[in-house]
Amino acid sequence: MQFKIPLVNRLFKNKYLKRITSLAFLFFVFVGADGQRLTPDGTGSTIKFTIKNFGFATTGNFSGLKGSIMFDASNSSHASFAVSINAASVNTNNQLRDKHLRKEEYFDVEKYPLINFISSAISQTTPGNFLMQAKLTIKGVTKDISFPFTASAQKNGYLFAGSFKINRRDFGVGGSSMVLADNLDVSLSIFAK
Repeated sequence: MQFKIPLVNRLFKNKYLKRITSLAFLFFVFVGADGQRLTPDGTGSTIKFTIKNFGFATTGNFSGLKGSIMFDASNSSHASFAVSINAASVNTNNQLRDKHLRKEEYFDVEKYPLINFISSAISQTTPGNFLMQAKLTIKGVTKDISFPFTASAQKNGYLFAGSFKINRRDFGVGGSSMVLADNLDVSLSIFAK
């Protein structure tokens, strides 16, 4: 009997500790997931661009947004965005032009089917306003970008909105076209839940 009691006590303590550890782990996983892990909604999000072509503003958009977002408005240092869009989804409301944009000289969608966006740092500037530092990859070329964005709590998630400028030549898009402007504006409105 002397030897059995300590053994039973040790087993009881181990089971008890295992239960507490398991419950604590599940609590943090589910609470963290509810407060931070978001999935972008491709149908509720828009990725638009505007560029001058022959001196006229040409607009277009991309669809097929996928990825993962970690976000907590009260702790932006742990926030992260890792999303991609389908390069072949480019749409300027002109089928001939869109077909041309999918070719090698522009987005080369057969070789580079995705445009990737991965945050490197996010900081809060004022309540609801943040600064994004990220890496944008188009046609296998990755460049650092930085821009302000807003985050608005919605009923089922967050709406993130921001805009930035890029130079198409930095990514090898459009070759040496003289009728197409070098710089374009990109605006994002991403709903994630």
